[in-house]
Amino acid sequence: MRIVKEHDVRRKELLDTAEKLFTTKGYNETTINDIREAIGIAKGTFYHYFKSKEKILDAIIDRIIEQDLIRARDIVADPSISPMEKLYRVLLAQRPSSGDSKEEITQSLHEPENAEMHLKTMIRAIESLAPVITEVIEQGIASGDFHTEYPREVVDMLLITGQMLFDEALFQWSPEEQLRRLQAFIQAMELLLGASKGSFDFMYDILMGG
Repeated sequence: MRIVKEHDVRRKELLDTAEKLFTTKGYNETTINDIREAIGIAKGTFYHYFKSKEKILDAIIDRIIEQDLIRARDIVADPSISPMEKLYRVLLAQRPSSGDSKEEITQSLHEPENAEMHLKTMIRAIESLAPVITEVIEQGIASGDFHTEYPREVVDMLLITGQMLFDEALFQWSPEEQLRRLQAFIQAMELLLGASKGSFDFMYDILMGG
């Protein structure tokens, strides 16, 4: 007997199954047939929800990022927190916690077979997070913590640089090399945002996993 499920329930089942296969088998190695056979649905049912494997990947990435954005927006909207503290909390919230699904996905993205999924996730994360962090920087400009005429552009540069420079799948720095690059990155943040020296020392904890 064919089982008919509510739209949202079936869509979530497709996303959960595809995410599991992408992280275990690899995005490039997983086929649409793998996904639908794992659930037991017809090809037409899959295409009713997603037009391609790329579209279901986009939906998985959006789901991961949206969870982070909800937390980030709550932090930014809190008037009791200073802009500098907001920046710290927003960036800290992006780190996966030990044992959660995001950590598992993050680790799987470092595998060579998931390079396409990895790159797509990085780009979408930067595009989504940049407006939120820009709002914090604009609050900091108003409070006198930051001094820049190009808040969004500076945020874009820092996010792109930071994502690339400290991505373990791209560069395997020695601890000494990583520390030197982190020191340089923090100095660049201070200069580009017009912040006082030492303002971003909290980045050591975030990027070095402290």
